[in-house]
Amino acid sequence: MKTNLLAVLSFFLIFCCNKSLAQSYGLGFYSHEVVQDQRTGLDLSPGKTFCFNSSFEVSFDLSFMPARADYFGYIVRFVDNNNENIDLIYDKDPKEKNHFKLIIGDKFSKIAFNIPANVLFSSWNAIKFKFDYKQQILHLSYANFSSKTSLKLKKGDCFKILFGANEYLGFKTTDVPPMKIRAVNVAEGGEIKHVWPLDEYDGALATEQIDHKDAAVVNPLWIKKLHHEWQLLQKVSLKGAASIAFDAKKEVLNIVGIDSLFRYDIKSGTLTAVGYLSGNQNLLRGNQSLFDDKNGRLLNFYIDQKAVSIFDTVNKKWNRNFSLNTPITDFWQYNKFYSATDSSLYFVGGYGHFFYKNQIQRYHFPSETWQTVPVSGDRFTPRYLAALGHTQGGAYIFGGYGSSTGQQMLNPRNLYDLLYFDVKKQSVKKIYELKISGEHFVFANSLIINDKSDTYYALTFAKHKYKSQLQLIQGSLRNPEYKLSGSPIPYLFHDINSFADLFYCEESKRFIAVTLFRDESDHTNIQIYSLYSPPIDADPRLATAAKKNGYVLVSILLFALVGGILIYVWKRRRREVTRGAEAVAVANVSLATVPVDISAGHNKNVVQGVAPVKAMTEGAKSSIFLFGDMQVFDKEGQEITRQFTPLIKELFLVILLYTVRWERGISSEKLKELLWFDKSEESARNNRSVNIAKLKSILERLDHCMVSKETGYWKINCDFDAVFIDYQQYYAIIKDKKKLNKDKISELAKIIKRGSFLPNTSYEWMDQFKAEISNEIIDTYLHFAHSISIADDPELLIELANYIFYFDSINEEAMVIKCKALAHLGKHSQSKNTYENFCKEYKLLYGDDFEKSFNDILSA
Repeated sequence: MKTNLLAVLSFFLIFCCNKSLAQSYGLGFYSHEVVQDQRTGLDLSPGKTFCFNSSFEVSFDLSFMPARADYFGYIVRFVDNNNENIDLIYDKDPKEKNHFKLIIGDKFSKIAFNIPANVLFSSWNAIKFKFDYKQQILHLSYANFSSKTSLKLKKGDCFKILFGANEYLGFKTTDVPPMKIRAVNVAEGGEIKHVWPLDEYDGALATEQIDHKDAAVVNPLWIKKLHHEWQLLQKVSLKGAASIAFDAKKEVLNIVGIDSLFRYDIKSGTLTAVGYLSGNQNLLRGNQSLFDDKNGRLLNFYIDQKAVSIFDTVNKKWNRNFSLNTPITDFWQYNKFYSATDSSLYFVGGYGHFFYKNQIQRYHFPSETWQTVPVSGDRFTPRYLAALGHTQGGAYIFGGYGSSTGQQMLNPRNLYDLLYFDVKKQSVKKIYELKISGEHFVFANSLIINDKSDTYYALTFAKHKYKSQLQLIQGSLRNPEYKLSGSPIPYLFHDINSFADLFYCEESKRFIAVTLFRDESDHTNIQIYSLYSPPIDADPRLATAAKKNGYVLVSILLFALVGGILIYVWKRRRREVTRGAEAVAVANVSLATVPVDISAGHNKNVVQGVAPVKAMTEGAKSSIFLFGDMQVFDKEGQEITRQFTPLIKELFLVILLYTVRWERGISSEKLKELLWFDKSEESARNNRSVNIAKLKSILERLDHCMVSKETGYWKINCDFDAVFIDYQQYYAIIKDKKKLNKDKISELAKIIKRGSFLPNTSYEWMDQFKAEISNEIIDTYLHFAHSISIADDPELLIELANYIFYFDSINEEAMVIKCKALAHLGKHSQSKNTYENFCKEYKLLYGDDFEKSFNDILSA
């Protein structure tokens, strides 16, 4: 225990110390972009003054925030006890050579200097004031610049030191340049007396490190927060299927609406609208837009009509419109880029009507022709929800979701390959495959590429959740590695109604994330977010909190000590209890109530009946079973499955599955598309109302389970403590593989022993659910199997392999696991039979021999 405890203490010591040494980003100042009452000020001694008996120095680091409209204002102001002021101001007068000027009283001193714009905006610049009592002068220095002026000083002089805006006596000012400062130090007689790092994450106090004389901040703009937390800049809601395009040179986001073009200026934070003189534009669902930086033009396109429309900014007209009489798009969530090399617009991948696409299509502007590009090189798996970043000679394509055949029902999965498409060679080259250990993700539409450092930034999110989150990642274009950066962004995801993209402002040094969500009222809700570059990787608040409280380290040490003792006692007691309960535990945790063995041939006898309700529900009477034949039991334990007519059954299943799987339910529009696609809006609405009422009546017998539309989406809300739903329990187990244990694996086995998911129920919309469930169960068992060594529990590994075979009879990983486990137990003939039967199944399905020998399998 002593060794473990020391390790724990060492970890916390290293953690705390390393965090406290993290880089600080300083305090930003709201300037002329906001009204006077919202501008930033810093008072180093609130309610007091600093008094000095000998020469003293005040130093700080200064930088300016780029892309602001006005840079005039007070940087720092000293006010002595005689009400005389010393001010350092910035005046961006184009006629002046030196923009930094020192004012004493009501006159300009001879001290003036300039910091080159490329330095002032991109790096920290150390500024130092030295008040020399002996020589009665004031020195001001920056880098290689140093100047001085005479100044009357005497012992006991007291000063207020104010940065930016202030309300001090008759020296009030709201003129502030958009600056940021950090590392403010005050020294007297050559000894540092006060230090304000200004590395806070939030709050209105700036911590002083030596004697805790905290400074007061008004309207703080903590730079650390700007580099970690995405800031919501603007919300826009437009009628119809709006789309977006980013003008990187001007740093303007173009929002293409039905009757107007909206432009959001990132620098100024202003939103303007331009009405179309060409009339309303038919924006079909699935349309996308792009700003062609090379030619400075805004493009809108719809792949299915092979049409590209160009906006004339002078005449405020689109040069063509789209036909409304067209089927719903066959290309959702595709990627696109403009290639100046051949003056062409390229479209990559997409999804529609249960098929993922691997087409690369090209629209050639000079000839106004459209073609599917014949691509050579490495395989390009059909996909959508990938990220694309264009370069001078082509584009990187990263990840997505798709399948090797393109068919949605045949093993769809997340993809993590990084590819490069060369425009001149018309070829695809695979660079690497990313390995993912946590929750699977897909990508927002764009990659931000840095050719100089061979790195990228991308936004990722989990596609299986309605209430998802966008997470910025940073990675290498050469090596399969990445890290998380910044805070998550809330994102409502429904693949035909949602869209997300990522852009970068080179001048403003900011990432811009944009989310679009089309609601039931046919409005596109757009949210624009900003994050300053470079982004912070981890949560910076941990370091700030630890620094502010001098007792945190002691508390952690005590907590670790007490925790170590409790763990030791708990483990000791657990060993004693375990010895007496091993037999019971083994019996209860057994996974194979029904024996399964692929060596006997096909999995014909995996399910030999339905598991008893009581064993599954652990006492709950109201229950819904979807694995095996659908069964529903009311609060009295009576089966009521027959009350579900075919239509009510499908209505019930679609609402329930959408509720559990994506936590959002399903829209009325989607219900019409799936169940009443052949009816008018009014007829579909009437049918829905009648059948929802019938469904509500049936569910009343379950108690604690009801149909609702509180969020605008139809949902089936159940109290899972009172109503057992095997699909909900299954999903709770598989969605977090990090928390898998033997008990959860046992619970999953109990669920699937009833049979496959709704085997006798067939709806086109359900194919995706069935395919995903099969893949998820296989992935879950494999994930757990890889966490166990064969020597520790070969019997369990055999059982896990058998359950995988039930869903995939030629799963190579499961075969290897089972063969090795059987060989470890000395059952060499059974191991060989497992291998041979696998080879037979493989030959029947693929028509080729399995390429690895039995010895290769055992030695792998």
